[in-house]
Amino acid sequence: MDQLLTPVALRKLRHALLTWYEEHRRELPWRRDAHPYRVWVSEIMLQQTRVAAVMDHYARFLHRFPTVQALAAAREASVLAAWSGLGYYHRARRMHQAAKVIARERNESFPRTAEEWRELPGVGRYTAAAIASIAFGEAVAVVDGNVERVLERVFGAVEGREAAWQRAESLLDRERPGDFNQAMMELGATVCTPRAPQCPMCPLHDWCMSRGANPARPQPTRKRKQLIYGLARRNGSVLLVQRPADASLMAGMWELPASSDSPHNGKEPAATLRHAITDTDYEVSVFTIASAMFHASTVNGKWFARRQWERLPLTGLARKILRRLPA
Repeated sequence: MDQLLTPVALRKLRHALLTWYEEHRRELPWRRDAHPYRVWVSEIMLQQTRVAAVMDHYARFLHRFPTVQALAAAREASVLAAWSGLGYYHRARRMHQAAKVIARERNESFPRTAEEWRELPGVGRYTAAAIASIAFGEAVAVVDGNVERVLERVFGAVEGREAAWQRAESLLDRERPGDFNQAMMELGATVCTPRAPQCPMCPLHDWCMSRGANPARPQPTRKRKQLIYGLARRNGSVLLVQRPADASLMAGMWELPASSDSPHNGKEPAATLRHAITDTDYEVSVFTIASAMFHASTVNGKWFARRQWERLPLTGLARKILRRLPA
């Protein structure tokens, strides 16, 4: 147990982890600048999203909204358009709301402590601690899925999430909290992985109780579903429909109109692709449909040229489909 580590052993553990991190950390764009705005954007994007998926979106988002002032001044539709493809759009909406609070109510002053960050929309315990430790050096630990797995493997299981947070706090290097937190997350993401952990490469190998022996937790069975969309074109424009403002998922986002399989009469789809969201894998078919078929039913539909739909808040799937189809 980490509570039984002597002060000397604890210093050695911290030194080993930080030395490993300095030598092996990935060169990620949000690590080049610890400005609170950039750290905040990256932490919100990385929630429930793979690093590889965030890389391009992060650069484009900062190009579009380089400062918190720019983000606060933007229309929500523009923010959602820049976010399109990352999913979980409530994150973008809440970040937009928080930017307005920072820009207008806090006179463009960022919170400096985790407690203050948690007062903003969309910022929970983990995100607040990550920003405060990385951007401002506050000595607060973080616990995400990666950190929790490392702690459990190295020191054994604990009862409840709060015990994991207490354990993380006891290990934290209080002189370099931001680096230590990132090192713990990096270790879980690249070495102490859910499957096939690379134990011989682990800087915490000497302290580890399990050394990879404990099996990975069973993953839930993924669901499989089929989706069919209609593609209507007119004079270089495509027909898109907007989800209701009160929809439970992706409210206000634009997408291709859904289609039944009855009118296609064995025709080959214009495009087929796969799409994954959370625990579901979708097989997607897109059929070309005569534009006249939609006039009566799609009262919330509009025609958009490419230069127009590229600026819309599209669902990630709609953007993927439209970019794959020929102009």
